[in-house]
Amino acid sequence: MNLAPRPSNFMHAEVTPVEAEVSDVDLVQRCQNGDTEAFDQLVGRYRTRVFGMIYNMVHSEQDAWDLAQDSFLKAWKSIGRFRGQSSFYTWTYRIVMNVTIDWLRKKQVKGSGAEFDDAIELKEIDPASRTVPKANALPHQQMQHQEIRGRIDAAIAQLSPEHRAVILMKEIEDMQYHEIAEALGCSIGTVMSRLFYARKKLQNLLRDVYENV
Repeated sequence: MNLAPRPSNFMHAEVTPVEAEVSDVDLVQRCQNGDTEAFDQLVGRYRTRVFGMIYNMVHSEQDAWDLAQDSFLKAWKSIGRFRGQSSFYTWTYRIVMNVTIDWLRKKQVKGSGAEFDDAIELKEIDPASRTVPKANALPHQQMQHQEIRGRIDAAIAQLSPEHRAVILMKEIEDMQYHEIAEALGCSIGTVMSRLFYARKKLQNLLRDVYENV
């Protein structure tokens, strides 16, 4: 299918209440007919979640936005092949994971290993929101929370891209095994194996954190 030129400025698209009532299925069908505004609406629905997942993987705001844009561009170019066997979000998630994991692998090959840029404080993203208890408003407790979150971020950074993706999708996104398998293009058994390995390594790296939480 010959699609129209890619949507312009779609990373900044906003979703209105009326647009939110339109189903993903209807929007995808319109996209497959070359409707760029329909794709803008889909991006508006999932942009924050996609950015948040990528940010948790790479810990760089600029890189996360760039990778999110690359992922949505790939989704737009491939929308004609979407057959509805999964939800649009799960289908997009697989593209996002492929783009992000490929980027991380290339970064490691260049010699930077799994080290990340300094974490950027974002209002909408809490990288460890499902990993550590919420801190109260007291200053010393907030400092402790920030320190623990930094430890968790550093530990996750030591995982391979594949193991990092699995632990984040399960612990932060709260995705089911079959959803993770579909997003990563692997078996449920592989997901469970990677998750077991990732959790064991994190427990070893964060042994003192687990003991004090």
